[in-house]
Amino acid sequence: MLPLRLFFTALQFLTRLPIPRWVGFEPEWLARCTPYFVPVGVLVGALTGAVLWASAQLWPPVIAVLLAMAAGVYITGGFHEDGLADTCDGLGGAVSREKALLIMKDSRLGSYGALGLVLVLALKAAALWTLAQASPLTAALMLTWTQGISRALPVALMTALPYAGDPEHAKAKPLASGSGTGELALTMGFALALCALLATLRPTLLPAMAVGLATCAAVGLWMARWLHRRLGGYTGDTLGATQQFGEVALLLGLLAWH
Repeated sequence: MLPLRLFFTALQFLTRLPIPRWVGFEPEWLARCTPYFVPVGVLVGALTGAVLWASAQLWPPVIAVLLAMAAGVYITGGFHEDGLADTCDGLGGAVSREKALLIMKDSRLGSYGALGLVLVLALKAAALWTLAQASPLTAALMLTWTQGISRALPVALMTALPYAGDPEHAKAKPLASGSGTGELALTMGFALALCALLATLRPTLLPAMAVGLATCAAVGLWMARWLHRRLGGYTGDTLGATQQFGEVALLLGLLAWH
């Protein structure tokens, strides 16, 4: 029963989707629910992928892609996109660690945040549009895959790096304590199961998926090194940015082969 509660805790944390009242909430569940970020990503990807496929039956692929992305933002409340914008604002300029952390706490959107958000969203839209032109169903499946796999990167980051901000003032204090190797192992298990499922459904996409995974891993290593050098660790905002960069890396890796 606890794994199901942890899944719903992750769902409540990462999305706007309702959860059953019987689930309840315990603060320690938030620290233990990180492996279920991948299944939550799969659910978000399946819903947005369904919007993409259904919309493609009525309108051109570019419209279907934009509607799917809008559905994704609605479902998640722009949770990861907000972290991306704050991270770009904080780390875009040549400022000190303390100044960068202060900027990321500011809710106002700056020029670096606006530029980063526009460029990342444009890259995702262009990549999905390219896939949807060839096959809306394949684009929907790959959207499900990238949404799930990209959410493994923040868990890896929480395992590899310490929390950079003040844990007492963290928006989600349990996540400031990081993630253990057990949580990371379960996360990777979910990710591998997702890859196996997609490879079974679309065996011809296996080489492209492998390239996407390699690209995503490279981006994850780059983020870990960058954040360690600039901040000495991660923050909630940088976890969101890592997910967004990982999603783009997966899509670009797919297209580089496909």
